[in-house]
Amino acid sequence: MLKLEVCCYGVDCALTAEQAGADRVELCAAPAEGGLTPSAGSLKLAREKLTLPVHPIVRPRGGDFCFSANEFNEIKSDVALIRELGFPGVVVGVLDVDGHIDLPRMKQIMALCDGMAVTFHRAFDLCHSPLMALQQLTDLGVARILTSGQQQSAESGLSLLKELNRMTRGPIIMAGAGVRLGNLQKFIDAGLSEIHSSASQRVASPMRYRKAGVSMSSVTETDEFSRTCVDSDMVEAMKVALSLSPPVRVA
Repeated sequence: MLKLEVCCYGVDCALTAEQAGADRVELCAAPAEGGLTPSAGSLKLAREKLTLPVHPIVRPRGGDFCFSANEFNEIKSDVALIRELGFPGVVVGVLDVDGHIDLPRMKQIMALCDGMAVTFHRAFDLCHSPLMALQQLTDLGVARILTSGQQQSAESGLSLLKELNRMTRGPIIMAGAGVRLGNLQKFIDAGLSEIHSSASQRVASPMRYRKAGVSMSSVTETDEFSRTCVDSDMVEAMKVALSLSPPVRVA
């Protein structure tokens, strides 16, 4: 059956995704940054509360994926903690200054993972040569690649997604970025076996008191009294759509 991974910003969202039938959760912090490493407290709580597979992202900051020595040490430390806590997988990716897979660093990360399934995240969408990167990640033993087909949305990147899916001899090609119920069939028809979606909605804060004119963000238009959460109805609907569509084999 086709699998649905839900991107969750916090354990409460992950519990919602689990109850709605998600196959796997990518656990993140900081939605405005596109996903950063969850806190130690979040990681420990996820192990206590969740039963479906949880793959935390390891990304020390927003922006590109060419990291300083200190940032890379942080990545290695976080991967080691995630392994020690017993997570079945991790989501990570490192590029060099020329936009290629940073093979020396990725080899160190793979050694640290020690049996965990590794998803190479959307750093893939910023790499110089996706076909060469696919071969390198295959050789490294990466389990899957999360990608939008090097476009702003996975729907726009369908052509490359199809090519990668046809060529892969190892990593699963998982479509992510703008995947939703309304365009889900396009990814099914493309022959992809795994889909990644935030399946999100904005939820109002329960706070009655609202302090006007003060923002916790440098973006002053940010609404402090709503947040992004998983929409359980959307997850359920996407799972139904996936269950009704047998995998398509693309020659």
